[in-house]
Amino acid sequence: MTVGNMESVELFDAGQKGRGLRASRDLSTGEVVFAEASFAAVVFDSMSMQVCHSCFRQQAKLHRCGQCQFAFYCNRTCQTACWDEHKKECAAIRKIQKVPNENVRLAARVLWRLHKDSGIVSDSQLISLEQLEDHVSDLSEKNLTQLEADVQSFLEFWSHGNKQHSVDYISHIFGIIKCNGLTMSDQKGLQAVGLGLFPNLCLVNHDCSPNCSVALNHGNQNAVSSALHSQMRIELRALGKIPEGQELTVSYVDFLNLSGDRKKKLMECYHFECTCQDCSQNLKDDLMSAVAECKPSAEKLSEVIAFSEDCLEKMEKYRAEREFQELTKLCRECLEKQENILADTHLCKLRVLRVASEVFSYQRLFSEAAGYAHRMVDGYKKLYPHFNAQLGLAYMRAGVIHWQSGQIEVGHSMICKACSILMVTHGPNHSIARDLESLRVQTELELKKKKEMMST
Repeated sequence: MTVGNMESVELFDAGQKGRGLRASRDLSTGEVVFAEASFAAVVFDSMSMQVCHSCFRQQAKLHRCGQCQFAFYCNRTCQTACWDEHKKECAAIRKIQKVPNENVRLAARVLWRLHKDSGIVSDSQLISLEQLEDHVSDLSEKNLTQLEADVQSFLEFWSHGNKQHSVDYISHIFGIIKCNGLTMSDQKGLQAVGLGLFPNLCLVNHDCSPNCSVALNHGNQNAVSSALHSQMRIELRALGKIPEGQELTVSYVDFLNLSGDRKKKLMECYHFECTCQDCSQNLKDDLMSAVAECKPSAEKLSEVIAFSEDCLEKMEKYRAEREFQELTKLCRECLEKQENILADTHLCKLRVLRVASEVFSYQRLFSEAAGYAHRMVDGYKKLYPHFNAQLGLAYMRAGVIHWQSGQIEVGHSMICKACSILMVTHGPNHSIARDLESLRVQTELELKKKKEMMST
């Protein structure tokens, strides 16, 4: 689909939810509803030396901007494509001799873009960026203090001739970023690497069981012919058949949280109370907090949950410090403690199983990792709807681990299931889907060869 084509949607009054988008025609499963390039986007501070500042791909070898020494790019093509966005940022960094945080850099890019193109950059943009909600008046004291600090940092960083803005206007831009900024992932979809603003996407309301999903397509700047280049953009895809007139929704938070926790996070971050069916009826909360069949005592259950939560905090610390031996030991200890107490759909157990599958795989303990990954996927598929990107990525990771452990048949089956999901959530041209399809073909050939050897 052409970036900016909004013919499949229309803006409407969604009642208490405010503005919304709905389908202007019938949509089919996996169809791109619309694609949108970012109004402005920046790489996270923590990823600034690992990710291309143009296409947001993680790369082993990146080329540094020779002037500001801050921005990194895949190659000259990416650097040239990004120069129009980076040049003022580059000059500002050199002027103050330091790099502000990602929120300040994004606010500056937004304002430089507003000065250059105004709030609406194309006929397909349904709303001016400045008309988006900021919810500054709803911020907590802590968040308001952070916003005020960002505004002061921005005033030091900002440079646009004699053009200055009021503190209220700058605060409005920071509020828009906080409420509407989209976390952007790397090309494998496994790590958050940046933050961007997409005005049309901001009009899509939330539902815990949405009918659409959002994927970042990193585009293609490597083709020999520039005519074949494509820009980075988000793609909104239908997760099922959507009839004309139905509201389009995405999920702002991961479904794998108790309904009360999801509602709390949505109120804290987006300032609305979720009244979707899942939250209103507490759907699947029973599974997410389920205990083992032996029905442990309330005292024992509380003890194990508290122990698990403490372990999960320690696991994050060990991962950050790359203490993998301690991490594997803690995973085994925690899972042993959870055995016969928590069901495999309990959120605490699923979170430990995920960490265990990843760290044991990293340690090349593939057989043990495969067991943990299998249990994790079995729990996920009871909780997530079928066409869910997180479920698809979990199948992909589990399939690869099983393949690495020599369990080719199980691995191939999981990879096929991942393909069927991610073809809908990401589309066949996404780098994840292409890599996955290559892996599917490879495991299919290996499986066929194995069967032929067994028959001879």
